[in-house]
Amino acid sequence: MFHTHAPAGRMRTAFFLTLLIFVVEIAGGLLSHSLALLSDAGHVLTDIAALGLAWYALRQAEKPSDQGMTFGYYRSGILAALANAVTLILVTLFILWEAYHRFLHPEHVAPGWMLVSAGVGLAVNLYMGLGMRGHHDLNVKSAVLHMLGDAAASAGVIVGGVIMLLTHWYVVDPILSVLIAVLIAFGATRIVRQTIGILMEGTPKDIDFRAVVAAVKSIDGVVDVHDVHIWSITSGVNALSCHIVVSGEMTVRESQCVLREMENRLVRMGIGHVTIQTEDDAHPHGDSELCAGTERAHAD
Repeated sequence: MFHTHAPAGRMRTAFFLTLLIFVVEIAGGLLSHSLALLSDAGHVLTDIAALGLAWYALRQAEKPSDQGMTFGYYRSGILAALANAVTLILVTLFILWEAYHRFLHPEHVAPGWMLVSAGVGLAVNLYMGLGMRGHHDLNVKSAVLHMLGDAAASAGVIVGGVIMLLTHWYVVDPILSVLIAVLIAFGATRIVRQTIGILMEGTPKDIDFRAVVAAVKSIDGVVDVHDVHIWSITSGVNALSCHIVVSGEMTVRESQCVLREMENRLVRMGIGHVTIQTEDDAHPHGDSELCAGTERAHAD
């Protein structure tokens, strides 16, 4: 039921290409005496760690489930996405802090090597980021955000280098840095919200709880439904558990027809893993579709 198409091979390639960018930007920063380029190399260094973590998480997600991890290792990708997004927010704060100082004391740089190094960073990051864009996995999304954020930073360095080359207006560097920081922070904050929602086992944002309950209740043979739980194992892998009330006269074979119909409807609604407990009217439970009591109360 659970299968991932996350591009672990591409993530490995991204890791080593990002390492190449780091080396090029360090060399370019030293040759051009560009503090902006050296700072961006520090940003890339955090991306190397983030991509390495994302690569590791994708490999972990390929491991089969076992007695200790019955749902498998899919949440490792969510933890990696959360760590990457938090790292991005910290990097954003660092960029804003550096930009503040550059507004006060603009830096003079030699644009030649700066433009060459930033051009390499822009090309490689666009190649990696656009190649993995659109994947539903949050871990991959956070890694792609790192890459596109780096591409934007490189583009900003190039634009700033050209402007400084032509006008010697060095304050353009911190202005572009602030714009890039805001862009990165927006995407990172969104991923943090999504990962926290998954870790808290909230209802996925693309699943309508009321529509799911209505679909279950509309099945012939279902009298009522309660104790409904809908959550995500990982991004794009949704699960549901619930108790359904059926007639006490229903045979086991007839109940299987109800379960099959319920599974078919829920799969079409984006819920692939379903656990259903059947009960009759005599079974003790509350009237709420949500869990309204303790497990002990259910067992009494």
